[in-house]
Order: sequence, then C-alpha cells, then structure tokens
Amino acid sequence: MAHADHVYSSAAGNAAAASSPVVASWRRCMVMHHLAPEDDRRPVRLTETQFLRARQASERLIAEATDELDRLFSTVGRSGCCLLLTDRNGVALERRGAAGDDKAFHDLGLWTSSVWTEASIGTNGIGTALADERAVSIFRDQHFFSSNIRLSCTTAPIRDHRGELAAALDISTCREDVNETVLSIISQTVRDAALRIELNLFRSAFPGARFLMVPQAAHNAAALIAVDRNDMVIGATRAARIALKLDDIRIAAGIPAADALDENAADGARDLVEAERAALTRALSRANGNVSQAAIALGMSRATLHRKMKRFGLH
Repeated sequence: MAHADHVYSSAAGNAAAASSPVVASWRRCMVMHHLAPEDDRRPVRLTETQFLRARQASERLIAEATDELDRLFSTVGRSGCCLLLTDRNGVALERRGAAGDDKAFHDLGLWTSSVWTEASIGTNGIGTALADERAVSIFRDQHFFSSNIRLSCTTAPIRDHRGELAAALDISTCREDVNETVLSIISQTVRDAALRIELNLFRSAFPGARFLMVPQAAHNAAALIAVDRNDMVIGATRAARIALKLDDIRIAAGIPAADALDENAADGARDLVEAERAALTRALSRANGNVSQAAIALGMSRATLHRKMKRFGLH
C-alpha cells in the first residue's frame, strides 16, 4: 500500500502535477480514467478478430519496422529486455523477446494484442509516451499500479509521413540491476530506432521522390522534405514542418523546394536558364559526353546542342 499512498498524495497536489510529467500522468489515471493504484491489474487484451483488424490497419508500419525491430533485439535481447511495437492506440502489434523471459513478460501483459494505454494500465512507458507525444522512461515505482513497480520501460513515439502520431516503440525490463542511468542509455537507443522507422515510413510514402535534408533544422537527420520531379515539395517530416513552418495546406497549395528552404532563388527567367543548363548537363552525363547521343535524347539537332553547350560553357 505504500506505493498507492504515495501516488494518491502526490497526485492530490496541483504543484506536483504541474512540475512532474509522471505525477501529471498519475492524476490523469485517477481523474480521467478512474483507476486506483492499489488494484492488481493487467492490460486489456483485444479479441483475435480485433487484433487482426489492428494489424491490417498497420501493415505498412509493421513492414517498415520489422528489420529495425530485429536489429534492435539483436542488441538488447540477451539482456533481459522485451521489445514492443504498438499502434497509435497502444495495441501491441509486434513483440521481440527471449524465450527464457517470456513467462515474466507474458504475466505482466507485455504481449501482442495487449493495450498499453494509460486508460488500460495506468502510467507506463507506451501509454504515457502516446498521451504526451514525446519519448518517456518510466522507472519502477513511477508506474501507476503497484503491480507494475518491478518494471522499467522506455518508449519513443513514431510519426507518420504527415507528422501525425502513428505508433510507439518500447523496451521494457524487469531486471533488478537496471538503474536510471542505464535506462537513459537504453532510451537513446529506442529513440534512434524509432527515428529510423519514422524515416522508413516517410520514404515509403513518396516513392520516386527525391529527399532533401533541411540544414537549418535543430535535428536535421529527422528533418526531410520529399520533392517531385518539378522540385515541388510534396511531403515533409514533422521536424521539417516545424523548421520550415510547413503544414498540409501549404504543401497542397504548392511550394518550390528552393522557396521552402529559403534558398536565394533568382527570378523566373534565371530559373528557366538554370533548368535548361541542368537538363543539358544530365543528358551529356548519361551519354558519357557523346554529343550526338545527348542530342538525340534531348530531341534536338547536334548543331543546336553545340550552340547551347557553348552558351552555357559546357564544352
């Protein structure tokens, strides 16, 4: 009862809830979800039909995450950790775990078809990461329910190609020798893996597009824009949207990549000149410098191509 008493007393104070994300989550669990920390509870489980429907709705997510899950498990799997990939509703779609640890994790509900939202199982890595839309680590007695205080977990959200919350990636462990320092190291590993899955989702959403990194973004590895053959922006990751002040409306209205990146573009006439120079350069490169072949590819005479090459200094 000591843990439950601590949860009750902490969540009762407005100041604590305002300053601590964990206490704020405890309060949500009691006020919004009507949960009691002393209850011995396991997460809600979907029926087989519900679970199959959830997996079907997340087919692309699972496909783009599978290799990353396998890679991550090869790194941490022997250290008594369990991996879960959930959808945006906290449904565990994919799991990785060592056979020797299966019983402990299954008893806790860290299994496919379980629902790891705050409403289902109180404060936990997955549910709180989804509620706050940020990476979180929940260390032992930071969990809401007394029955989960042996568990430590760290979770990172995953966003789709429009920057919307799509999933969560979690590593959980019951090892007693795990401390908060070790958990913070694991947390960085989870965030890195989640970002790679996020970028996989982004690239797969725009087949045939070119992808440009936004140099002025704080975390430019996560800030990509997708550009079509006309150099128009057709998509942007959440980090790129924040850095470039982009949204779906602005992207749909049409914005050249140079304008989005605030490059010092010239006037329309200069743009046409540069586009023609680029087209000639590409054609000559593809023809390995053979002017006749390049002229045929461009649909012009050899003499015309020579004149243009002279004009642009491409000889």
